[in-house]
Amino acid sequence: MNFLDFEKPIAEIEAKIEDLRHMGDGDGLNIAEEVARLQAKVEKRLRETYAKLTPWQKTQVARHPDRPHCSHYIAALFEDFQPLAGDRSFADDSAILGGLARFRGRSVMVIGQEKGHDTETRMKHNFGMARPEGYRKARRLMEMADHFGLPVITLVDTAGAYPGIDAEERGQAEAIAKSIETCLGIRVPLISVVIGEGGSGGAIALATGNVVMMLEHSIYSVISPEGCAGILWRSGDQAQAAAEALRLTAQDLLRLKVIDEVVPEPLGGAHRARDAAMHAVGSAIERHLSALVSQDPGVLRARRRDKFLAMGRSGLE
Repeated sequence: MNFLDFEKPIAEIEAKIEDLRHMGDGDGLNIAEEVARLQAKVEKRLRETYAKLTPWQKTQVARHPDRPHCSHYIAALFEDFQPLAGDRSFADDSAILGGLARFRGRSVMVIGQEKGHDTETRMKHNFGMARPEGYRKARRLMEMADHFGLPVITLVDTAGAYPGIDAEERGQAEAIAKSIETCLGIRVPLISVVIGEGGSGGAIALATGNVVMMLEHSIYSVISPEGCAGILWRSGDQAQAAAEALRLTAQDLLRLKVIDEVVPEPLGGAHRARDAAMHAVGSAIERHLSALVSQDPGVLRARRRDKFLAMGRSGLE
């Protein structure tokens, strides 16, 4: 397991547990009692540590390399997934995964950003940072779902839209704006879940939903802490201060009414118990989807638009 800086005391205890287990395996020693004592100590430390995470520490957890990504959620929660590729204009963007699937007996369209889990897959998926063709693909799939009356489920996990020159040349801002417009215009339920990072317009392009949820230790912000620090202080060393100021945690955003629900994570974060975390997300999606599918299409669209307009009217306290 990869341990974060603030988890070093926990890592030391878990290393002792692993050593004891090896000793027991090799010499026939009964070390169960000592392992149980140390395991209880680990759980206590995890509970104490994760109960008081700072925004910067939550940012680290949201970026944890072992955290389940979009492809993991699709494999765990959806059946008969049929990927659909291309924007019918330029190319296919592997940073955006999308396609038809069945979610607990119901046909849906699932779309998400995939970061990749090793060097090869991260390069393939461009670390989850989509180019214009990715957002145009997402828009095409949402319009297809709207045409066939299929609910849309989006899984958000990106540091932001790709800022390269080639992306700008092909109309990055316009593609994101059109994707947001499509989110607001479709007449089917749209449920969005921030499963890791929700970065800037690259996230909003998929997260303008009837229901927007965040995992407990995910983040959602107009800019990364490092980017904010670079602009305000001209130094990335102030990323921790920027994270505090951005109010990017799920708890802050729920209080500010930017999101609708915080999905609890297993003790120690989603990376420690992937299956439990994904099951919790699936249960939350099912609960909201059951309530939304019975609503009139026109009402769904009107309420979605009113929800986001209200954020601008009321402002942030």
